Amino acid sequence: EVQLVESGGGLVQAGGSLRLSCAASGFTLAGYAIGWFRQAPGKGREGVTCIRTNNRGTYYVDSVKGRFTISRDNAKNTVYLQMNSLKPEDTAVYSCARLPDYYTNCLFRNEYNLWGQGTQVSVSS
Repeated sequence: EVQLVESGGGLVQAGGSLRLSCAASGFTLAGYAIGWFRQAPGKGREGVTCIRTNNRGTYYVDSVKGRFTISRDNAKNTVYLQMNSLKPEDTAVYSCARLPDYYTNCLFRNEYNLWGQGTQVSVSS
């Protein structure tokens, strides 16, 4: 089955860290850009970060720059999101998605064509 599965969410205090994983199955993740998105209660979905193939770049929304780091391990068919210095406003369901890697900036695209179910991240103050 072709799918993306997120893991690693949880409850953490402000200032803490979490590492999310996005594991691909049924396809080779190395051929796609991968994005992380989040949706907080009562808000729309927000693109957080994305990573292109072959070291062609990573992109971050301003609110997470310097705190979050996206990386990929193609051998493990997995993309990671390291989140440090977490804030209560980072609380959301985080989902990963794949994008054909045709676009210079993968963060603000509508062509993501496969989504995971998401993992909850909750940050207490």
